[in-house]
Amino acid sequence: MAEAGTQALVLGFETSCDETGIGLVRGRTLLSDALATSMAEHERFGGVVPEIASRAHLEAMVPTVHRALADAGVGLGDVDAVAVTSGPGLTGALLVGVAAAKAYALALGVPLYGVNHLAAHVAVDELEHGRLAEPSIAMLVSGGHSSILLVPDLAQDVQPLGQTIDDAAGEAFDKVARVLDLPFPGGPPIDREALAGDPRAIAFPRGLTGPRDALYDFSFSGLKTAVARWVEAQQRAGTTVSVPDVAASFQEAVVDVLTAKAVRACRDHGVDHLVIGGGGGQLPAAHRRPGALRRGGDRAAGAQPPVVHRQRRDGGGPGLSPGRGRGGAVRTGPGRGQLPADHHGLGLDE
Repeated sequence: MAEAGTQALVLGFETSCDETGIGLVRGRTLLSDALATSMAEHERFGGVVPEIASRAHLEAMVPTVHRALADAGVGLGDVDAVAVTSGPGLTGALLVGVAAAKAYALALGVPLYGVNHLAAHVAVDELEHGRLAEPSIAMLVSGGHSSILLVPDLAQDVQPLGQTIDDAAGEAFDKVARVLDLPFPGGPPIDREALAGDPRAIAFPRGLTGPRDALYDFSFSGLKTAVARWVEAQQRAGTTVSVPDVAASFQEAVVDVLTAKAVRACRDHGVDHLVIGGGGGQLPAAHRRPGALRRGGDRAAGAQPPVVHRQRRDGGGPGLSPGRGRGGAVRTGPGRGQLPADHHGLGLDE
């Protein structure tokens, strides 16, 4: 246990999808971040199979905890609190993580904190860039989530502004990769192909960008379908499909929508800091092209591009969030002005 005057050591559990993540965080310092992935088991299905992911978490949990402790050079007796992702995510996968976290907290006699997965993504920024500017706008892009959040206070007030209404960006990448006979997950191979392609070769649609559409919501299902229909039409006509051009044009359409809406959110709320994060790093093009954000600013009525923090790691979020509050441990979960619970989340009293 932490001595008087020292920062608490938090053991964090992350099992919202196909990776078992265990982090040990003291204050804002990530001591270790152990990861076990079941990606290879899902590859032949072209997507994550929830039951397979849940069973993989069961098998990986204890060895991954032991590895994280060894990497940090601490023992279970040094842990002051346990934090766990309680949602959103795959229900079965979340259940494994919450059950394991409950067991460790009970055995150690320490507090247990449920952490919203999306808020934890934002909290990770503090591991790389120090204390988060408040307020900030966060754009989270991953296999299952595409969200824009307003963050007046990371510990107390995280407000959802918009999210995907169908496919997340990462799902669209995976499905387009399958159309192009590229491997799963689709983000990295599409990005590699796009490097040799022309992003202006094909005019794919930009979903939910009309004057009457929701300002901050996303829709990538129509884009995914447009790519599939275009490829099918070329194949029926006997025309060779340029995979690099399709990949580049598709990726450009996704990045255009994400950056325009993120910069619009910054402008509308008077915020000059944008955090780009989310599991999997599905949009490396947005991460390496400042010009995309400037173009987004141009489309957002001439707004200047915000200061951008691009996350290079995604671990440690659940462990960081409880210790973020100025007055000590703070539960990041349902409450006034916080991210709402949904049917994908688990309560710690279940």
